[in-house]
Amino acid sequence: MSTLDQVLSAVDAGLDSSLDRLMAFLRQPSISTDPAFKNQCRAAAEWLAASLGEIGFTAGVRPTPGHPMVVGHAPGAGAGPSILFYGHYDVQPVDPLELWDHPPFEPRIETGADGVKRIRARGASDDKGQLLTFLEACRAWKAVTGSLPLPITVFCEGEEESGSPSLNPFLEANRQELSKDLALVCDTGMWDPRTPAITTSLRGMVYEQVTITAANRDLHSGMYGGSARNPIHVLARILAALHDDDGRVTVPGFYDGVPETPTQLKAQWQSMGFDEADFLGQVGLSVPAGERDRTALERLWARPTCEVNGIWGGYTGEGAKTVIPSQAHAKVSFRLVGDQDPDKVRAAFHDFVQKRLPADCSAKFWSRDGSPALSLPIDNPALTRARGALQEEWGRPAMLVGSGGSIPVVGSFKRLLGMDSLLVGFALDDDRVHSPNEKYDLTSFHKGIRSWARILAALAEK
Repeated sequence: MSTLDQVLSAVDAGLDSSLDRLMAFLRQPSISTDPAFKNQCRAAAEWLAASLGEIGFTAGVRPTPGHPMVVGHAPGAGAGPSILFYGHYDVQPVDPLELWDHPPFEPRIETGADGVKRIRARGASDDKGQLLTFLEACRAWKAVTGSLPLPITVFCEGEEESGSPSLNPFLEANRQELSKDLALVCDTGMWDPRTPAITTSLRGMVYEQVTITAANRDLHSGMYGGSARNPIHVLARILAALHDDDGRVTVPGFYDGVPETPTQLKAQWQSMGFDEADFLGQVGLSVPAGERDRTALERLWARPTCEVNGIWGGYTGEGAKTVIPSQAHAKVSFRLVGDQDPDKVRAAFHDFVQKRLPADCSAKFWSRDGSPALSLPIDNPALTRARGALQEEWGRPAMLVGSGGSIPVVGSFKRLLGMDSLLVGFALDDDRVHSPNEKYDLTSFHKGIRSWARILAALAEK
């Protein structure tokens, strides 16, 4: 029996003990956004550090202005790349509590009508169950061989669900300690319950709020209507002009740095059986929007977007109030891909608005920090090895997928530590993360541990 086979056997034999540890972790109500749970967050961090110590990590709880970080280091027997594994121990609030079928911090294993066993608790999928798949794989390696196959640093934060205010300052202050050859992140999902996935791209973000001002006060529409400029009309025309009839964004220079999707990825995505009609039908829609010449998955994962997230102005209360408002407001977000520059996109949007303002109108902008898109080349050696390991475990090729959203920590690792990240996770679309009755399939937990054991072996190969 090979060393890896022995490790996998240890994972299987120790599954009940692994579940006991997960249940203990899930009992910690580590809600980071609510100050009332400060002590519970600290307790979860201490539990995590102690668990790392049991595996042989030199681990500790590190203070921040907010909730603490947990950092642990362990040497490796092999000469492979040094690894930084990231997870978070904090969880979302549980409200509305009355919608839970069982107390959210009293974890249990349920067997559904379909025969599938599921771990039910807040944090089961996001991110405590995911985090422990990696730690339990390390535990099995240590039990069988006495060491880990690679030098590993585990880094866990307690503020991911509340905006990570302490993350970047901590990374900057501990840059030398935390900079490794490769980051591993387990906060993503499977393609479906039987098919693993590796997320190879994350879209960036530019977020803007714009206010158009015309008159110096709200005006009586009977006295000024037809003569005074209405900023809602002005703003509506500007927002409508952001897209052409084919769904393309019309901001000049917007597509600078947008690459064509590699043919290999296009072919894989077309083979995945994605049903766009069903995807839209689940939210009561039937006609796809966006760029007409792009497939559904390409639009979701590989193309940039511009969306109006909110618009308001004038009187919006009950009944009637016949005014021409002084101001109109909108929130607009841009999702970025490839080498799009957030600063250039922001400046181009400002210019787009300013050039369309009529006389007597002005625009003011409120901007949030932008983030560039991130991608891992599909020929990256670590990606190739991890994909092979996942196929060995699941019996199916791991899908290379994109994410329509962003994972800020991945951008921080790239920008501050100079590291690429390999994103492998075992969550499912129906895990109800951030919602009542969150769950994590027992198969996701068990085979997730086995998958990380295989990935570590593959990364350590010479």
